Amino acid sequence: MKTALLLIDIQNDYFPGGKMELEGSVQAGLRAKDILDVCRAVKIPVFHVQHVSLQKGATFFLPDTDGVLIHENVKPLPDEAIIQKHYPNSFRETALLDEMKKQEVNRLIICGMMTHMCVDATVRAAFDHGFACVVIHDACAARSLSFNNETIPAAHVHGAFMAALGAVYARVLGAGDMIQKIRRLPCPASKMNVWG
Repeated sequence: MKTALLLIDIQNDYFPGGKMELEGSVQAGLRAKDILDVCRAVKIPVFHVQHVSLQKGATFFLPDTDGVLIHENVKPLPDEAIIQKHYPNSFRETALLDEMKKQEVNRLIICGMMTHMCVDATVRAAFDHGFACVVIHDACAARSLSFNNETIPAAHVHGAFMAALGAVYARVLGAGDMIQKIRRLPCPASKMNVWG
């Protein structure tokens, strides 16, 4: 049994000044950094997922732009895997599943953006692939959506998706709680159960 950290689409376009700013992206990015720092310290493997938009009419995460770059807060180290994707599901037409199998990973700590799109799609796919997942709710960010002529505030979107994921697909924890669990583990923590 081995645990890895999966950071999904924490990229510049989701931050202030980007082409698709999310509500709370700065705070979520800092919580993701906290999780990343402690995972690095105890040698938990890290996988960065980077979305590159190739679809016609795409308006953000465009190739060869600053917006597509992984945010400085969680900038990958040279030995950390970067998985590029073109769909919300991080496993679709990528090497992510194969890379995790190579490292014998079967448990995931997940942070990322957007809660209601790529985080949701990836967590559900990970569950279907047999991974046990923990989603760090305050290290994810969403945006307001519209439905039936009503605006759904970002906080409600985020909360609804976390509640749905937490019902079946994942354990949902705050960054502080997860960090405490990781720090209590002997090294290498990647082989220990951080769920207990």
